Amino acid sequence: MIVAVTAGKGGVGKSTVTLNLAAELDAVAVDADLSMADLPAGRGPDLHDVLAGRADPLEAVHDGGPVSLLPCGRSLAGARATDPAALEDVLSRIVTSYGCVVVDCPAGLRSDAGVPLLAADACVLVARPTEPALADAMRVRELARTVETPLVRVVLNRTARTDTDDIADALGAPVLTVSESDTLARAQRAGHPVRTVQPDCPAAAQFEKLADAVHSTRS
Repeated sequence: MIVAVTAGKGGVGKSTVTLNLAAELDAVAVDADLSMADLPAGRGPDLHDVLAGRADPLEAVHDGGPVSLLPCGRSLAGARATDPAALEDVLSRIVTSYGCVVVDCPAGLRSDAGVPLLAADACVLVARPTEPALADAMRVRELARTVETPLVRVVLNRTARTDTDDIADALGAPVLTVSESDTLARAQRAGHPVRTVQPDCPAAAQFEKLADAVHSTRS
């Protein structure tokens, strides 16, 4: 299964959701944000190398950490040398070997944003509870509809809001909220899923619920 984690704009916590959902699903996290990578980097080949034909996808997956990860390079020159259209084949190779992939997509409607959505079996949309962020999320929701990728959940990030019926109605999917948390922020800075830092915290429980919702789409 390939799950795309997308957002209408950067800075809403998309990479945090990707890392934690991959941990809950025992999946490979793929940082496909080619020009603004945010998941932990690593030594050795990365997605830039793979999409430029310099490395095999499977040799670029970094195993052994809390989450198996295909990181992305940080340089603009590396991003320019890639062939984003090759991403769909790369994800297929990885899912064949590992069973499940969670993709950190480019934010918004950039030209490379549609490729992981098109390749995905389902998607998760991350947003903040502000009017501009939700307006951007609506545009990405329409892109997911266009490529016929089912939206499993909307993750409303860094909020204690409980009344989310209006957002669920507007975006056409149930809403799961994740509150602001020092523990979650500390775990993300260290490149670890929050369950490895504090497994009984509220954020860990919310990511477990998100994984259960994704699992339900496979049956």
